[in-house]
Amino acid sequence: MFDDFSIDYSPDDTKNRPSHRPQQSSEQFRPTDAYLQPHARLHPNDVINGPAPSARVNDLRHRPSSSSDYIPNYHQDTDPKLGRAFSTGSTASSLVADSLGRNVSVTTSTTSYPDTDGSTAKVGPATLSREGSYGFPSAGPSALKYSHGHLDSGSGGFQGGSVDSLTRARPSVYSGTPGLPLGDQEEDEDDGYFDSESDDPDPDRFVNFSLLSHLAVRLRDKVPRGTHVKSSIPYPRAFTGKDIVSTIQSQIQRELLINHGVSTTDRRAALQVARSLQQQLFFYEVEWGQKLLQDGVEDVYMFLDDVEGNSEAQREREELPTAVITSLTRCYASGCSEDEPCYSFACPRRQAGRIVDLGPVVEPEVHHQTEDWLSTVDPGILHTLPESEVHRQTIIYKTITQEEQYVQDLDTVEALFIRPLLKASPPVMPSNKLDEFVEEVFGNILDLRECNRRLVEAMYVRQREQAPIIQRIGDVFLEAAREFRFAYPTYVGHLPLAEKRFKDEIESNADLRLFLEECSRQSKQQEARRLDLKHFLSRPSEHLQKYPIALEAIMKETTEGNPDAYYLAEAIEAIKNLQNVAQLRTFQTAMGKGPTGKWEWHDIVAKDIREGLSKAEAKRQSVIFELIKGEMAYVRDLENIELIYIQALRESDPPVIPREKLNGFITDVFHNFAELHSHHRKLLDQLHDIQRDEHPVIRSITAPMFDAALNFRDAYMEYIPNYPIAAYRIDDEMANNIDFKTFVDQCIRHPDAHRLDMKNFINRPIPRLLRYELLLKGIMDETPATHEDREAIPQVLEIIKALGKETEPGVQSAKQKVQLWCYNSNLQFKPNEFDMDLLNESRSLIHAGKLLRQPDTGFEWNGWTELFVLLFDNYMVMTKTKEKDGLTKYNVNRRPIPLDLLTLASFTDPPTQRSTSILRLGLGGGNRHVEGGPSPGSGAPDTANDSRLVYPCTIHYNGRLGGLHTLFTESQQARAEWKQKLDEAIGLRKVVQESNKVFELEPLSTDTFLVPSISSTAVPSWNHENSLTGKVTCSVPFTTADGRALVAIGCAEGVWIGFRHDSRSMRRVLHLKMVTQCAMLEDFGMFLVLADKALFAYHIEALVPSSPQSAHTSQTPQRVNGTRDVHFFSVGNQGGRTLVIYMKKKGLDSVFRVLEPVVEKINERSKAPASFTSRFGIRPARSEWFRLYREFFLPSESFDLVFLKAKIAILCTKGFEIMDLTDFKSVTIPLRDDGYERLAKRGESCRPMGMFRVENEFLLCYDEFGIYVNKHGAPSRTTGTIEWEGTAERVAIHWPYILLFDSRFIEVRDVSTGLLAQIIPGNEIRCIWDGRGTCAPPSTGSESFQKMNLDPRIHCVMAASEPIQQGTVGRPRSVAQHVFELTPTMLVHPPGAPGSPNTSTYFQQQTGSPPQSPNLPMTTWR
Repeated sequence: MFDDFSIDYSPDDTKNRPSHRPQQSSEQFRPTDAYLQPHARLHPNDVINGPAPSARVNDLRHRPSSSSDYIPNYHQDTDPKLGRAFSTGSTASSLVADSLGRNVSVTTSTTSYPDTDGSTAKVGPATLSREGSYGFPSAGPSALKYSHGHLDSGSGGFQGGSVDSLTRARPSVYSGTPGLPLGDQEEDEDDGYFDSESDDPDPDRFVNFSLLSHLAVRLRDKVPRGTHVKSSIPYPRAFTGKDIVSTIQSQIQRELLINHGVSTTDRRAALQVARSLQQQLFFYEVEWGQKLLQDGVEDVYMFLDDVEGNSEAQREREELPTAVITSLTRCYASGCSEDEPCYSFACPRRQAGRIVDLGPVVEPEVHHQTEDWLSTVDPGILHTLPESEVHRQTIIYKTITQEEQYVQDLDTVEALFIRPLLKASPPVMPSNKLDEFVEEVFGNILDLRECNRRLVEAMYVRQREQAPIIQRIGDVFLEAAREFRFAYPTYVGHLPLAEKRFKDEIESNADLRLFLEECSRQSKQQEARRLDLKHFLSRPSEHLQKYPIALEAIMKETTEGNPDAYYLAEAIEAIKNLQNVAQLRTFQTAMGKGPTGKWEWHDIVAKDIREGLSKAEAKRQSVIFELIKGEMAYVRDLENIELIYIQALRESDPPVIPREKLNGFITDVFHNFAELHSHHRKLLDQLHDIQRDEHPVIRSITAPMFDAALNFRDAYMEYIPNYPIAAYRIDDEMANNIDFKTFVDQCIRHPDAHRLDMKNFINRPIPRLLRYELLLKGIMDETPATHEDREAIPQVLEIIKALGKETEPGVQSAKQKVQLWCYNSNLQFKPNEFDMDLLNESRSLIHAGKLLRQPDTGFEWNGWTELFVLLFDNYMVMTKTKEKDGLTKYNVNRRPIPLDLLTLASFTDPPTQRSTSILRLGLGGGNRHVEGGPSPGSGAPDTANDSRLVYPCTIHYNGRLGGLHTLFTESQQARAEWKQKLDEAIGLRKVVQESNKVFELEPLSTDTFLVPSISSTAVPSWNHENSLTGKVTCSVPFTTADGRALVAIGCAEGVWIGFRHDSRSMRRVLHLKMVTQCAMLEDFGMFLVLADKALFAYHIEALVPSSPQSAHTSQTPQRVNGTRDVHFFSVGNQGGRTLVIYMKKKGLDSVFRVLEPVVEKINERSKAPASFTSRFGIRPARSEWFRLYREFFLPSESFDLVFLKAKIAILCTKGFEIMDLTDFKSVTIPLRDDGYERLAKRGESCRPMGMFRVENEFLLCYDEFGIYVNKHGAPSRTTGTIEWEGTAERVAIHWPYILLFDSRFIEVRDVSTGLLAQIIPGNEIRCIWDGRGTCAPPSTGSESFQKMNLDPRIHCVMAASEPIQQGTVGRPRSVAQHVFELTPTMLVHPPGAPGSPNTSTYFQQQTGSPPQSPNLPMTTWR
């Protein structure tokens, strides 16, 4: 729409009249070596071979007159390495018309400069082609780039190219004259498309930025106009070169960025467009100077057609500048779109994603009248000036020259160092490190350059306005000081760190050294001096210090009464204050490092200011400064934790700490230090802001302190209690990891570690809180009574003090935990390790102290033994201390006593004297567990020093190795304290065990089974008149066909069956003597009973009918064995068969018969009538219900037989015999080879009780101990044996626990770890059902992956504590036998904390109702 409208002219007029149609020239606006195909062209003849034409333009006079726009087809043939346009001529002249109609010859000289590959390209000041300007024949500027499609002057057309005839006429928006026969030009110019108040949502949619005429209209409408002064002459409606470039840049920057990838801060393209407009006299310099337009404020320009006065009317412009900006053109192909570019490789839309570098723009050397001011001033004027004014002007112009040189030096930093460093190939350092290096070393130096450029521009404006005599300069520097306030303190403050970073990198990076050497050599080629980067880095700091000197010199020469003196004084004060702020920023940035980090308050506050403060205020400011300085050091130490330790540990290769343990170690040691750092970094930033705003006298810092104290409370509540744990982890790791110890020693030598070790760093936050209290109290003491801090500081102190008190319980708890860990690692057991579960999170130490013990023998060669006794919440341990390498070791030579089995015997015995006699009389009647109970008056003291009273404390240990233990204290108070602590520990243990018990006893029968008391002499048999049943020996639960849950209980007088948990329902169903074992084969409806060494089989329906029809089932049993010689039998499944194996003795051998039930025979016999003799067990010798499956013998005494998955295990005197029933091959475990002699000897003296699989191991249980072995039978754990507290008479398993039955208690242990989980006390306890005795197949899979079955799987019996008196006088007193089932509980917090390394993970995995565990908990030997 905005193509220049066409006007029909006669053939004669076309030669002299101007054309309003901008035609695309062959010139290319492309000074870059990266942007190779920026211009658009038609494609039918896209490739045209031929030499490049000479530099010429198509004059409008040689173009055929037509209403169509003829657009030639262009093709680029540019060396892609050079990437710049080449000039074929040295100069070019253009005839232009000035405002007076004169022909002015404008000559533009070419400038050559090196390209990237060392070649030289000559580029003129403008890269725009013009087809004509103002009706005069013209030649383009010298830096023209042409395509291969050249012009044929003879034909007046375009040869080798195609033509597009754009026939549609478009309205003009450049003037109010009609451009079309349509009546669309009724609106005046102010209501055009460029009106700022237009309702058009996209006013740029009809603008073609590649046409110079469009940009000219935009410039005319949008350039800011104002009154500018040059040479003391004001010019209204004028503008500067910078205004022109900025306006054009605002119009084309979006187009350049989106379509060509040119940065929006790159103003070179806009400058080239502006210079093209200048050459076509679209605007003029007010003094008609011939200087090329610069992106600056030195020159003032105006439009020729601007009308002065208040009228808004503008003179219509007959002609607009015309040219095509080829770098902004778009593709002319009709099928080309943004989404689908056309086929041409040079299509601009294909190049849109490419980042374009426009390359350097030729800048003519600008000579400001600064250095030789005297030679530029009229001598007549000089004679009229006083000498002081001449000196003043000379200093001013010299200052401007120095500022120009300074800006040039900052430009050099970017051009000579920063850009080449970022583009270096190969790079001098990794890209991620390079960006960080540039940021740290150069900082905001480019921001300084922008500030000083604005200062130079302001001085140029003042020079332009008041030349040759500058009357005022102070206000310019005052404004500059305001702009410098943020940039310079930041740079100068960061300079020491930048120099250190630069120095460190130079020393370690040889590539960087070579690169900087090359840069320095290039600087010497460009200048006479050779400057290194270090000089440039310190240049801003030096230049800032020179400002007050120069301004003071100017003010000294300023005459009295000159208003500039006031501005100069203010500027000097502002810049000096700026230096103070920069000094403060240097201190803040140092963060305690280097000489600047050691500054005190008096070092950065001027003496006159210090002297102006009262003594109290000066001290107050000094304390405030100390608080801020301490906060800086504290934050830096927190940052060093990450830098020196955490980061180094993570990056170490090989790892100092194993990778799988590293994260846990870092969490335990450093905990939430990052959270503390975040809070204190925020606090420090607030303190720094206050310091910068109020320095040198700070009013208050209480507000940020109060805010921080509220915010960091929770972080400290978590961090401080963890410190004892962190310190322990460090000490423990150093003691056990030599690599870690070496690592810590190396870290101590780190420059930022200040020779402090890791523990000092992690302890840093704790004393910091105390330091806050001292500093805040110091500030409050020096604060005036009327100051607000008098009320605010006590509130902050109260919060910090409360924080310290609230962390004390957590610290004490952590210390106890660490103490437990230390004891756990320093306790030494002999001969085997003993796990007391001290690493459990719930473990605690109740008491510890010294106790005395008399020697075990009657000879006291070494005197009394001093013990160090530890009372934990689960064990009491007696040790002897031994110092070794600065560590205290605790030797345990007696078994630790569980508190569940500990009772206090006597703590009231009278004191006795310590005896030193060689022979003494021991007490206890030969009891080996009595530890020297004293006798009254035993042993008189030989010396006065030994005649001290000791106070006996007698305790009783109810375990297998227990008995009475008598220890002594040295004072009555100590004995009372020990009694109190022991009572407390035992009571606490009972409460904890009661709330965390694994099993609880559920009674099955309480008053049915009675035995005579020990005091009764007669032991009558059971009859209807006598209710004594004899000793309960066995039981088995079962479910009838009609779903009744029953239990069968065998005893000396027969078998009783009844409902579970209902004693009154118990009825005797079998009148058998000496019943010792029973089992139920529910699948076959068969009940097995071993009575008086005879094995019988009964129909369960005969004993407990489930229907009226089954009531007539025969009760005649089948006698399984022939003679009364069965010692035990076992029922199980193997190979898909239900087997019954019984053992009988033959001499010293054990003979085993393996039977298999015959279903058909069982069903037949169930229909046979009962006979009289069957009631008394008179049956045929051979059983028809079973058939013989296997028979074998073992040449040793056997105690039990266990079914494994594919084999059987026979428990015998040799140990555990693992046998395969298919071939009778067997192996005995545990191994008795060399190296296991001690274990073999121990096994020979103990009786095997059970064998259980634990993942890939097996737990072998003897009556005194247990041991884990692998599948080969060799011990698999280094901890050795697990010693039971009691003597196991029976062992049962209820996964994941094993239960060991002593007559006095039931010992419940974790099957995976052997840890003691529960002690169930009782009287004459026996296990009567261990979960076996049924034929249900075991569950598939390893039991190690089973969850706990909540169904009871174990029965036991125990005697009642009180005898029962029979109802008839004279009848014997009897004792009730209570039959229980052990029901597992659902524990919320099971014994052994979930986080403990020695705790089973079963309870963590338990969710909802656990799956059914197998009826036969037999494991598989594999």
